[in-house]
Amino acid sequence: MEPVDLGDEEKPGGITRKTLLKAALIGAPMSILAGTAAHASLARDVAVTGGPLLPTPFCDDDDEPTVEQIEGPYFKPNSPQRTTLPGNGTPLTVSGYVFGLSCQPLANVLLDFWQADANGAYDNVGFNFRGHQYTNANGAYKLTTIVPGLYPGRTRHIHVKAQAPNKPILTTQLYFPGEPRNNTDTIYDARLLMNVRTNGAGLEATFDFVLNVQGAPPSSSPTTSPTTSPTTSPTTGPGGTWQAGRTYAAGDTVTYGGSTYRCLQGHTAQAGWEPPNVPALWQRIG
Repeated sequence: MEPVDLGDEEKPGGITRKTLLKAALIGAPMSILAGTAAHASLARDVAVTGGPLLPTPFCDDDDEPTVEQIEGPYFKPNSPQRTTLPGNGTPLTVSGYVFGLSCQPLANVLLDFWQADANGAYDNVGFNFRGHQYTNANGAYKLTTIVPGLYPGRTRHIHVKAQAPNKPILTTQLYFPGEPRNNTDTIYDARLLMNVRTNGAGLEATFDFVLNVQGAPPSSSPTTSPTTSPTTSPTTGPGGTWQAGRTYAAGDTVTYGGSTYRCLQGHTAQAGWEPPNVPALWQRIG
């Protein structure tokens, strides 16, 4: 086996040897078009210059003059854990990776998606077109959904919250290229454009998130559905003291550090996900 050259000799299209190696390590298929620079939404395809990646930018919703404006008026906690958001409309898959600043894929990142249906309406009663998932050991995710509809004042978009264990939440939005309303939507940011192509009767989109994280979070993956009932014991579990390794369901309450917290999304607790550190999973109530 020949030694791997880690130099930054450029390939056609701005792809470097380091980029190719990185793609091979995480098992990412590379699509290289000669003479065409890679789209900025795919961090793994960007020519590496030796410096750190830029974090995915925040995208503010100015719909409400409250601290929640960054997520818009339609976010709901306690979405079900699932990778498919079923419903009628043009099929769409969104896939990619979550990286840290050092371009290392991040496992076990919580991704919470929500969007409008094909008619541009949000389900504010149930959880249609809402769901959360976790990146796998290679930092990869895949969402199966439909193309969201349009509603007054906005271009076509998908909302997402991303959080590595014990790290801040990134709340942002993903956009579609070629949309006429991109030019008139005051929230739209071209840095959040997905790569989109037609696949049969549907669309395939790709986007890589870059979080403001230096190292890699724990590699173990939560496997518990929000509907799974937690296990209990005389000293731990719902109503007791928070403990890593316990399974919690939405609505469970625990104590930690002298405070009481309510579980917002079902999960298996682990070190680094203590209630004060993951507001996407726990709400302080006392």
